[in-house]
Amino acid sequence: MKIVIIGGTGLIGSKTTERLRAKGHEVIAASPNTGVDTITGEGLAEALAGCAVLLDLANSPSFEDKAVMAFFETSGRNLLAAAKAAGVGHHIALSVVGTERLQESGYFRAKLVQEKLIREAGIPYTIVHSTQFMEFLGGIAQSGTVDGKAYLSPAFVQPIASDDVADAMAEVALSPPANGVIEIAGPERFRLNELVARYLKAAGDPRQVVVDREARYFGARLEDGSLVSDDNPRLGKIDFERWFATAPHK
Repeated sequence: MKIVIIGGTGLIGSKTTERLRAKGHEVIAASPNTGVDTITGEGLAEALAGCAVLLDLANSPSFEDKAVMAFFETSGRNLLAAAKAAGVGHHIALSVVGTERLQESGYFRAKLVQEKLIREAGIPYTIVHSTQFMEFLGGIAQSGTVDGKAYLSPAFVQPIASDDVADAMAEVALSPPANGVIEIAGPERFRLNELVARYLKAAGDPRQVVVDREARYFGARLEDGSLVSDDNPRLGKIDFERWFATAPHK
């Protein structure tokens, strides 16, 4: 079966590509670097010719409000039009648990628009809502750092390792369309500030984490349940200790 992965050379895309190829499928890892550009439309028709399953794992290069909205609107419309023309049978997109709850954020407003385009396109689809990736913990710490201290919300998180995300995406690619949302999460739930403090300590980073209920996450204020799913998400297998022991920073 021919499977096209938009963003196929990124963190999740490269791992998903590897898993699907190992199962014997023809996988096209599509990105601007490989001549496929969802913003200009370059290479889309050629890449999607004969495609049975399309995975959209691309992310915006800029998270600035106007730029991220333009990316997901333009990319989404171009991709869905090309998919419809090619007769793609299953359109899959990776999104974020809590997207609908975080509409103060320009990033999450743009993700919700992307999801709406998919729902209304008339192509069988599955939207996968994932919790935060463990690989992003360093970036989350940095985004909240002021004068050597990381100011972070105590909201709950249930981070998932990228390997578990890739396993889930490969499984969804080989399953019938859900025509709805599937949620995935890591096996452990933490307070965000406590997890980041644990991460920094393990990494030998001296920064102090300060609890701040008003701290923003991509521009949105968090409530306790903003970033987690209580809707029976599929759980990954890799806990924080196992992930950290094998993460590239070690």
